[in-house]
Amino acid sequence: MSTRIWSPRTACALVVLLTSGFALYAADRPEAPIVVEEIVAKINGDIVTRGDIEKARATTEKEMRQAGLAGPALQQQLDKVMADELERQIDKLLLVQKAKELDINVEADLTREIAQIQSESKIADPDKFHDFVREQTGMSYEDFRQMRKNLLLTDRVVSEEVWRNIIIPDADIQKYYDAHKADFVRKESVTLREILVSTGDGKPDTVAAAEKKANQLLTRARAGVDKFSDLARQYSDDASATDDGMLPPFEKGKLNKAIEDVVFKHDKGYVTDLIQIRGIGFEFFKVEDHTPAGQASLDDVKGQITNVLTRPIADPKLRSYLTTLRQNAFLQIKPGYVDTGAAPGKDTAWKDPAQLMPETIKKSEVANQRHFKKLLGVIPYGYTGQKPASAAAPPAETPVQQAPPTNNSDGSPR
Repeated sequence: MSTRIWSPRTACALVVLLTSGFALYAADRPEAPIVVEEIVAKINGDIVTRGDIEKARATTEKEMRQAGLAGPALQQQLDKVMADELERQIDKLLLVQKAKELDINVEADLTREIAQIQSESKIADPDKFHDFVREQTGMSYEDFRQMRKNLLLTDRVVSEEVWRNIIIPDADIQKYYDAHKADFVRKESVTLREILVSTGDGKPDTVAAAEKKANQLLTRARAGVDKFSDLARQYSDDASATDDGMLPPFEKGKLNKAIEDVVFKHDKGYVTDLIQIRGIGFEFFKVEDHTPAGQASLDDVKGQITNVLTRPIADPKLRSYLTTLRQNAFLQIKPGYVDTGAAPGKDTAWKDPAQLMPETIKKSEVANQRHFKKLLGVIPYGYTGQKPASAAAPPAETPVQQAPPTNNSDGSPR
C-alpha cells in the first residue's frame, strides 16, 4: 500500500491550476453591464442625471410628509410637483451659467450667509458645524455651500436681468400701503452686534481667562476708542465675527431670556454688561437698532411693497427670459423625460448616441472611463440605456508569426 504525501508544493500547484482555470472560465463569460449614472439632459457644458431627479423627489416627499400629507393625497401632490422637476433643474443650470457669463461674484455674500447660519446654530467649532449641516440637510458641508452659492447666483441674475427693468410708480405703492396698513403693524424688535469669548474646554482656569479677556474687550467697547465692529471682527469667537458681529433683527420672545431681558430695555447705542452663557462663553452686545411696536411708516416698508407689486409682473418676464436662454443653449433631452418649460420650436431631441454600449461596459472599462475623465477633465455622456440595433463586428486580428523553436545541442527541441 503506497503512502501519499500532500506537500506544500503540491498544494501550491493545485491552487495555481484552479486559479488559472477559473480565470479562463471567467474570461469566456462577459460581465453584466454596469450603469454608473444615467444622463437625462445635457445643457451646454452641464448635465442633469436621473440621480438628480430622484434626489429631488425624495426631498420633496419628505417635506410633504412633514407637512402632514399621506396616502393617495401625498402621491397625487408629489406627482404633480415632480412633473416640473426637469424644468426646474434646467432653469437652475441656465441661470448659474448666465451668472458665470456675466462674471457675477457672490463669495462675500455667501461667506456672510454661512457665518449667519453658524452664528444662529451657536456652534463655533468648524468641524462640529459641518456635522450639524450634514445632520440638518442630509448633504455634506461642501454640497450645502455649493447649493447656497448657486441660489445666490440665480437670485443675482434674476435681479439684474429681470427685476431691475421693472418700475413701480409711487402712486401704486401708496395705494397698496393705504389698503394694507394692518399688514404693516410691527412687533417690537432689536438689531444687535455681539462679541463672544469662548470658555473652551470649560475648565476653571480657561473660564477665568475667558472672563478676564471679555471684561477687557467690554471696557474698550464702552470707552469708544475702538469701534465695536472692529473689536468683534478681531476678537470675537462667534461666527458672526466675519460680519463684524452683526446679528439679524430679533422680535421679542425670540432671544435667550437672559439677553432679551437686558437689550429690550435700552435704545440704540447701548452696550450691555457681560452675560455668561453656560457651556459657550461670555458675551456682550451693542444695540444697533430698537424698533418699537406699532404701525410702520410707508418709508419703512416701501421696499417690501415694491417686491409684492413687482412679482406678478416679474414672473412672466422671468419665464420669457428662461425661454430665450433655452433657445440659445445647446440642449438635448433623453426620450421619456419632459421639460415643461421647453422653448417653442426648439429641437431638443437626443441625437448623440451612447459612447459606451451595454456589451462593452465592464468593470475594467468603467475604471478606464474614470481614468480618462480624470485625465481629460471632461464628463463622458454615459450609458443611455438604449441598446444599438446591431453590434459592430469586432475587428479581425492579424495573426502573430511565431518564432521557430530553438533546439538543444543534441538536436532535440528545447
